[in-house]
Amino acid sequence: MLTRNSRQIVIYSLFCAAILALPLFVQDAFLLNKSARYLVLGILAMALSLSWGYGGILNLGQATSFGLGSYCMAMALKLRTVPVHTGAEGLPDFMVWNNVETLPWFWVPFHSMPFALAAGILVPALLAGLLAWFMFRGRVTGVYVAIITLAFLVVVNLLIIDQQRFTGGFNGITDLAQLELFGFEFDAYGASSYYLIAVTLTICLFAALLVTKSKAGLILQAIRDHENRVRYFGYDVAGYKIFAMTVSAAIAGVAGMLYTVVMEFASPTFLNVPLSLSVVIWCAVGGRQSLLGSVFGAILIAGMQGALSESEVFLDTWTLVMGLVFVLVVLFLPQGLAGAGHRLLDRLFAPRKADVARGSPQGVMAPPSS
Repeated sequence: MLTRNSRQIVIYSLFCAAILALPLFVQDAFLLNKSARYLVLGILAMALSLSWGYGGILNLGQATSFGLGSYCMAMALKLRTVPVHTGAEGLPDFMVWNNVETLPWFWVPFHSMPFALAAGILVPALLAGLLAWFMFRGRVTGVYVAIITLAFLVVVNLLIIDQQRFTGGFNGITDLAQLELFGFEFDAYGASSYYLIAVTLTICLFAALLVTKSKAGLILQAIRDHENRVRYFGYDVAGYKIFAMTVSAAIAGVAGMLYTVVMEFASPTFLNVPLSLSVVIWCAVGGRQSLLGSVFGAILIAGMQGALSESEVFLDTWTLVMGLVFVLVVLFLPQGLAGAGHRLLDRLFAPRKADVARGSPQGVMAPPSS
């Protein structure tokens, strides 16, 4: 009989095998690109699940880390574009239009792709860690955490838009080169980029699962359920919450970099409030206390949104349909789709109570006592 942990690993492995096998059955480049985008959004939802579902930290500014990672990748790819998309001495075109004469100092290190990859992870992680330090060392909890993270997102978004000379403003950073690593080019509409994203999702999924099964992960779940009791036992509650928010931001930064690769641009819409709230909905629908459930929720809702918004029948009403789906899930599946799945599996695999009471194997009659 498989234990619950064993079943979880099997289910995670089957899901990862399925997404890795998808290019064998999908030959259409546009559909493959769309699938890759949904997987990236799944990584973003999983990052929020780690902090919200397991740590009880409702971060309404999750898009901050996602957008910063996206811009880090876009800056590096912009500096690798063909000359027609850049000005004199390789200046990005939007800087030329805004009369910038030399490349800003903070753009210069992005000539190095390893630096860009590191920045896409570390910049979101450091900013999130710093914000978390101020909040949790000051014992800020509950709705106030959500408000502060949302306000931080708005500030970063306005800063990106306002500094048009250096960020492209409302237009973002466009006309990017394709990602090239170790001499291999990742075509945004090819199987190479899809596999890059699918493998990254697999690694992040199992790494996050390992975190949740570790001592730190168990303490995080205890903090989520009863913070004061954990503090009474002498644990550094603030330290664990800072850790959860930092790791979550790092994963979101990875998702942001991958999103730029498949979308071929970076935009301030990647740092806006609607996207951040959408991530919360994805986690709620999929099951915020399940990493895989959050991934599935993101893929399902984003896929439904894309299909409905492109349909002539639901062109004007697709938002109402999505709202109805969310309300029904919250009302009838408070633990999301993953919670319903866990209950179903527990019923299928749990031994009958009578057999457990007799201490005998399922289906075998226990001998009468003398």
